[in-house]
Amino acid sequence: MARAVAENVSGPFFVNERCIDCGTCWTFDPEHYGAGVNTAFVHRQPSGAEAQRQALLALQACPVAAIETSAELLQQTPADGFPALITTAGDAEIFYCGWASRKSFGARSWLLKRQAGNVLIDVPRWSAPLARRIQSMGGVSAMVLTHRDDVADHQRWTQALGCPRWIHQADGDAAPEAEHQLNDWDAETIAPGLQLIPTPGHTAGSLCAVLGESRCVLFSGDHLWWNADQQVLVCSKQYCWWDFEEQIRSLEKLQDLDVAWLLPGHGHRHQFAPGQWQQAVQQTLAWIQR
Repeated sequence: MARAVAENVSGPFFVNERCIDCGTCWTFDPEHYGAGVNTAFVHRQPSGAEAQRQALLALQACPVAAIETSAELLQQTPADGFPALITTAGDAEIFYCGWASRKSFGARSWLLKRQAGNVLIDVPRWSAPLARRIQSMGGVSAMVLTHRDDVADHQRWTQALGCPRWIHQADGDAAPEAEHQLNDWDAETIAPGLQLIPTPGHTAGSLCAVLGESRCVLFSGDHLWWNADQQVLVCSKQYCWWDFEEQIRSLEKLQDLDVAWLLPGHGHRHQFAPGQWQQAVQQTLAWIQR
């Protein structure tokens, strides 16, 4: 407890001073973890088996071991908690992989389980138990690296899963071994129902993955995310590492989609009703361009 940040409520779970404020815990388990000033914290202790399970999985997902609890509770951490099912889209099941990596500042990795072949969107930190779980779910036929920041342990994952990698050439030096590099700025279909759309701005080679056509799922990497407190899409100038004007133009390319789910690398995921996506994009563009 000497390492605990002051904001924690009293109880067996607490966030310690190693926290890097990446948001992994409070986006996965907002019932128990919150965002403070430059740190996460426990705002409610879990009560009951299911709540405790969720809090333990958030602890496991943390990229810097900034969540602690008792040895007795740690022994109850589920061995099969990740990948964790988030939603379904057509014949696809979409899972959050957990095991966030400090190398990508806790960015999320998504697993698409589907008949046409499973796909990994960005990668978690290396975990042999997680790799075994993914193999038991059918392995992976393709790995998409949305941009240079979130490649993490892609080499070890490729060796374990035997899958080809996709990245944009403009970020290709971050994964020079990648088997496929997009070399232009047009959308490219890489598997049935799965399209990659280059969205430069956050980095020169940022791209988004789109699953489905009508009522699609958008995997946005760090291009944009959802702010749950303000209920608005965020296209961030503060966290733009390359060209913000180009990032705005890339956002404009996405406004005609019919997005049902936004699943970003950082920030909250969000489900949109029909027509809400276009309204949200227009609201963000109007705010940025005023």
